[in-house]
Amino acid sequence: MGSGTTLVEAKLLNRNAAGVDINPQSVLISKKNLKFQCETNPKIFAINGNATNLHFIKDNCIDFICTHPPYSNIIKYSKGIEGDISLLSVENFLIEMKKVAEESFRSLKKGKICAVMIGDIRKYGKVIPLGFYIMECFLQAGFVNKEIIIKEQHNCLSTDYWKKQNNNFLLLAHEYIFVFQK
Repeated sequence: MGSGTTLVEAKLLNRNAAGVDINPQSVLISKKNLKFQCETNPKIFAINGNATNLHFIKDNCIDFICTHPPYSNIIKYSKGIEGDISLLSVENFLIEMKKVAEESFRSLKKGKICAVMIGDIRKYGKVIPLGFYIMECFLQAGFVNKEIIIKEQHNCLSTDYWKKQNNNFLLLAHEYIFVFQK
């Protein structure tokens, strides 16, 4: 759940929501960001947990899932928290993301939507198509592709460089939003 931006938007839209993050610091930041008065009073939960095991969520009870996982270990979001997938190599990250996909499928109602935002990465001068690997994790879990949205990354340090090189291509200056349906 990171800093809780999605939870803040849910609160403003009067929607019940639960955010899950393995980092207790993210949970504290999210709870702080949710401390504002609002005309509505939805049920909002910031939960310290692991998205690979959502045992506290019943089967087939969620209306919508929105997730933006870390891009393997490109940015490490903690220092040694067990289960933090931002500390993992690509191979181990994908093993854990398969579990996230399975838990998402289990908890989502039939016919409902799961949106995943992820980007590709570069390691040792080679592109790793992380987005497509993640898409495959969710397809193997039972989801079907509803849509693939390609979003330009405005905060990417390399965006300006690639725009100057060729106006027709943005190399690794984009993210995917995969829209899956159960």
